[in-house]
Amino acid sequence: MNVRASQIGFSQRIRLEWLEQTANLVLAGNDKTEINDSLQELLKNKVSIGGEAIRGNREKVISILMKTWLTVPRGLEALRDEGLQIHQGLPRKDRIAVHWGMALAAYPFWGAVAAHTGRLLRLQGTAAAAHVQRRVKEQYGERETASRAARRVLRSFIDWNVLNETDDKGVYAQGIRYSIQDPRLISWMVEASLHARANGSAATKDLLDGPSIFPFRLAHITAEHLASLSPRLDLLRHGLDEDLMMLRQRDRQVNGKTKEFEGGPWANAKS
Repeated sequence: MNVRASQIGFSQRIRLEWLEQTANLVLAGNDKTEINDSLQELLKNKVSIGGEAIRGNREKVISILMKTWLTVPRGLEALRDEGLQIHQGLPRKDRIAVHWGMALAAYPFWGAVAAHTGRLLRLQGTAAAAHVQRRVKEQYGERETASRAARRVLRSFIDWNVLNETDDKGVYAQGIRYSIQDPRLISWMVEASLHARANGSAATKDLLDGPSIFPFRLAHITAEHLASLSPRLDLLRHGLDEDLMMLRQRDRQVNGKTKEFEGGPWANAKS
């Protein structure tokens, strides 16, 4: 079971350009200290201005940025490495897809807020913050922490232009939707979505059209094609018309424990 699925973690408003800068710093070969210093400089006039608290909001933002693209949770190294490779080949305007995918995988809470938002948009055409927060609290417990974090994730969606504010305060409409046609990116996003799920598996049709990726319209490609594009995906056929996609676990044993995925060119730093 994915223990991250029960944790919040993503508690700050994160701008897309901050994630873009973090990914670029990792791609440039900077180590953890250098990236931290660069992000401190980037954010000093944007978050916790004048503040130097050890766990202030700026430090929390930097922690989220680095956990998304550098110090990723165990098992996400290969996903991160391929995400960085894909990032390099995309125009800047299309890189939102890889940032969204890594946020999903590293912080399933991001995906939970997105899923509740996406469902409401489909059902009603709008999503009220109060309704999203209520559903998040039902899932994560009646904690103010969950409600506050959900509100900040929603503000991030607005910053990323995938949600638009309406004339009704606290009610949002669908923003920009991105059409994704590249099979490699689609397979990668499916894998990222699986990491956000507690059991690491889901029906292929739900992954390609799930509410947690509401800003994206993925081209529908066959389950066999999806699985063939990643050595980390397995396909299990259920009946004639339902395919189950799941994360593959490697059989290699390391110190008595199953090692799920191998790290790639950014695995050693750099973290």
